Amino acid sequence: MNFQYSDTHLMIRDTARKFAQDELAPSVIERDEKEEFPYEAVKKMGELGFMGMMVSEKYGGAGLDTISYVLALEEIGKVDASACVIMSVNNSLVCWGLESYGTEEQKQRYLLDLASGKKLGAFALSEPEAGSDATNQRTTATRDGDVYVLNGTKNFITNGSNADVVLVMAATDRSKGARGVSAFIVEKGIPGFSVAKKEKKMGIRSSDTVSLAFEDCRVPAANRIGDEGFGIKFALRTLDGGRIGIAAQGLAIAEASLEASIKYSKERKAFEKPISELQAIQFKLAEMATDIEAARHLILHAASLKDKKEPFAAEAAMAKMFASKTAVRCALDAIQIHGGYGYMREYHVERYLRDAKITEIYEGTTEIQKIVISRALLQ
Repeated sequence: MNFQYSDTHLMIRDTARKFAQDELAPSVIERDEKEEFPYEAVKKMGELGFMGMMVSEKYGGAGLDTISYVLALEEIGKVDASACVIMSVNNSLVCWGLESYGTEEQKQRYLLDLASGKKLGAFALSEPEAGSDATNQRTTATRDGDVYVLNGTKNFITNGSNADVVLVMAATDRSKGARGVSAFIVEKGIPGFSVAKKEKKMGIRSSDTVSLAFEDCRVPAANRIGDEGFGIKFALRTLDGGRIGIAAQGLAIAEASLEASIKYSKERKAFEKPISELQAIQFKLAEMATDIEAARHLILHAASLKDKKEPFAAEAAMAKMFASKTAVRCALDAIQIHGGYGYMREYHVERYLRDAKITEIYEGTTEIQKIVISRALLQ
């Protein structure tokens, strides 16, 4: 399959690369250590069109394809995985879901600002007892005339404390199980909606991950996405596209690990020669590069299927599963190549490992990806 990039693809890649180097790189270490959200960088990503890349221009987006989106995520993620996931959630989980399933009124009211980067979005599916078992929603939404009253807690929500708009899954009829879950658009500042807890994390520490609380939170019925009972289908279809974004994040971390390893191996000497001349190092670099290229092709294949509006769920799961494993393996090898220095913060490769591990967990664990893939094979 030919994945030759167009001039537009190359322009997007180069623009993202320059932005990452100029705007993210100078502060990435400090923000990681202080767990600071990149407010100004996110604002500039919006101005560049990176926060609604696949949204049509009619709704404030850049009107680009998924491959352009992957290329931009890759360049940003190589420098800052935190900024990468902020961008991924807004694009894949929030904007795509609203454009695909929202009403025209919802698109005009919310999507225009989200896609243009004027506002930030979050996606709230996970709960303390509903992680991989996403159908076990304890958050409830009870109809009361023209509103729904939401009660419950969501956890591990990326962008949660900074989001202006949150897409929330809640049970409208618990007796129906998965068919009794609905999706809602909840605005920041509405009474009964609050940030309950900010998590202290191993990695992607510059992105905010929080718990959200809903206590008699009254949401207009007009903010329901689709019919009652559509929530789980909405969430799973949205996550299919989101997995392409997380796969791109994993690829980016793996590439950063390889680039750091090549640079260090040429500079570091042992036995009176650069360690890049040692076969043990060369073999590690070769395996890293091969896995990276394999991950890239899986991601581009899934992205191209999505752009052609063909089924892509299994391919996205394959891409995420392999790219996330590649990210962790390459980060570990980078640390090993750096030796004792790799364990120290001075050389920064330990951050790649801390950032890489979450790609095997969020938006569906590796085990969930295997379920998605095997179901596609056996249907």
